Amino acid sequence: MSGSGDVQRRRPKAASAPWNDLVVVCAKCAKRQGIGKVRKDLKRALKRTRPDRKVRVVETGCLGLCPKRSLTFATAASLRAGRLVVLDPATEAEAMAQVLVPDPAS
Repeated sequence: MSGSGDVQRRRPKAASAPWNDLVVVCAKCAKRQGIGKVRKDLKRALKRTRPDRKVRVVETGCLGLCPKRSLTFATAASLRAGRLVVLDPATEAEAMAQVLVPDPAS
């Protein structure tokens, strides 16, 4: 019979991620701005503009910033810096892609 002590002794496992970059989109901001497909448009733009990178785009609940008339995003780089990225919802998906996952050569 295994008790709760067995769970504490097990070591966590790690696995390679099937993507290189992560972009988190606040679904609440997108809904409030009337942009229901921001995730899909951003993912398409990233595939076109950054074919060398596998980017995972994930919608999440509120990120806690709640800017008026804007969208809130988080990336691995922005979170390392302790920041969130706020963009105008009228910004083209390709421009959002460049801001969120910039080309390291530029």
